[in-house]
This record gives sequence, structure tokens and C-alpha cells, in this order.
Amino acid sequence: MPEPHLPDRMEKDIVHAVDVLQHGGLVAFPTETVYGLGANALDSLAVARIFEIKQRPPGHPLIVHLGDVAELSQWARDIPDTAKALADKFWPGPLTLILPRSEQVPDAVTGGQDTVGLRVPRHPLAHALLQRFGSGIAAPSANRFGRISPSRAEHVRAGFGDELDFILDGGACELGLESTIVDCSGPQPRVLRPGNIGAEALEALLGNNLGRGAIAEAPRVPGSHDSHYAPSAPLYLVSSSELVMRVQAHCAHGERIAVLSRQAAPTESSAHWEIMPATAAAYGHHLYASLHALDGAGYDVILVEAPPPLDAWEAVADRLRRAACQAGG
Repeated sequence: MPEPHLPDRMEKDIVHAVDVLQHGGLVAFPTETVYGLGANALDSLAVARIFEIKQRPPGHPLIVHLGDVAELSQWARDIPDTAKALADKFWPGPLTLILPRSEQVPDAVTGGQDTVGLRVPRHPLAHALLQRFGSGIAAPSANRFGRISPSRAEHVRAGFGDELDFILDGGACELGLESTIVDCSGPQPRVLRPGNIGAEALEALLGNNLGRGAIAEAPRVPGSHDSHYAPSAPLYLVSSSELVMRVQAHCAHGERIAVLSRQAAPTESSAHWEIMPATAAAYGHHLYASLHALDGAGYDVILVEAPPPLDAWEAVADRLRRAACQAGG
């Protein structure tokens, strides 16, 4: 992937971001999925700051972002042919591979595990940053642990204020949901987190040799906690057939209600009703931005129409299920 030509302002921002990283600082930067909170992956003290600022539990691994697929062997060992095939097909792109780590990878990045998550993002600013920095950048999503992921720079600013050293603003993220995670460290490749690269596309490359869902011996990976991606207001997933009834019940109790639905609002409803896109890809792009907007508006309850039980909606359903877990919905 050739380094893109960037406007002068962005060139200056990239230079500054690289300087911050080289001096142990933290930089929030855009990818095609969500904004990442980045540190030099070889600097254990800088990585420790990520955990401190995010209020992230110790032992929760990070993903290392690389500038090129050629760097894979510097960060991983015993790379199976399946991982090489996935990298050749989907990198740069929204795919994270879990592999046995090389000796240079600090424990702070892996949570003490013998595996490391790696990906090559395709966002032009992320690519330029990684190319200029010349090494891996460890970066979880740029939000407090368990809260809504940021798909725009303003979400990062709202979450952290002036705690970060620099925010590289690349506008709205293209996809809006975190990367697909595939564990390639065991005998069978296994999807541990669904994303925009679905099981169908993976199976088209790998055949039927693909597991789905975590098993006891699978590595710990980002985004695997039951409660995650959550707004401060309780969020409930509601079936299409029960949605209007649930809205009416909450409104009858005098609560301020916000609704995300693929269907139009009923007449004379006092709830704030946002019609969401009908396709999974467009829905995923809008989801976090919609939740951030609602979370800042002081609603008592957020009701979300459950997505269709189709493979194309697996990533959206995963994020909504985790966002609703804390509220028991």
C-alpha cells in the first residue's frame, strides 16, 4: 500500500504525532473501524499509560497496528499458512490476527499471554502514521473501558478532554465497528470477535476449517467482556413486535425515552425516535455516533430494536448485546 499524499495540515499533524509517540506519549488516531488510542508498542511505560487513562483492567490484551504485511514476522512467530493467506487477502483492512508473539513483544501488550493481536489498517492517516513511525503502535479503542467506542474525533475529545497528548483528526470512520478477530494460534482458525469481514468471506478463503466463538483454550482478546460498548443510560434490546409496547410503557412512567429502530415511529409518540439504516453495513457505520449523541442528551432509557438474526448482522448484534448487558437487556 503506497503512502498517500496528504494535505499540508495533515502532514504537520503526522510529524507531530510521530514525535509524540517517539517520546512515550499517547496519540488517538483514526482507522477505518474506530479511533485507536496509540502508544509505541515496544515502550512498556507508554503502554501502561493506555491502561491507566482508559481505566482498562490489567491483563486485557491490546492490538498492535502495523504499517505493512511485511512486518508480520517481526511481531509473530510460527506463522501458519492460514494466517499468511488471511493477511494477503484482507490486509490492509479490518482484520486482526491472533498469533504466537515474537520475543520483542512486551508483556504489557499481550496481557502476559504468549499471543499477540496484529492488524494493518487501511485508513490513509493511520497508514501514513505507521509508515512514518516505523514500528508497531499498540492501540485499543480511544474510549474509557467498557464505554461506547469512538467513530469520530469529537467522541475522543468528549471522553478524555485534555488527558491525551494528541488527537489525529481524520473525520468519521468508514466502517464504525471494530475489526474482526481471528485466532490463528491454535490448530483451527477461530473467529473470536465478529466484524465487517464476516464468516462467509473467511470461509470462502479457508474452506470449512473455521471455528466461531470463544472456547476455553482461546486467548483473551479485546471486546470480549460481556458488558462493553455501553452508554451511561441503560440500553435495552427489544424485539420488533414488542418495541412500540415497551416505548409506551416507559413513557407512561414519565421517563425520557430514545429509540433506535429500523421502523418508523408511531403517531403521537413522545419518545425521541431515530430511524436507523436498513442494511447491516450502514447501520454499523452509524451505530456508535448515534449512541454517543443519545448519551449526551440525558435520556433515561435507550430502547433499540433487535437486529435481524442474519449472518450479515452478526457484528452489529454482538455490539448491541454487550451494550445492553449492563442493563440486563
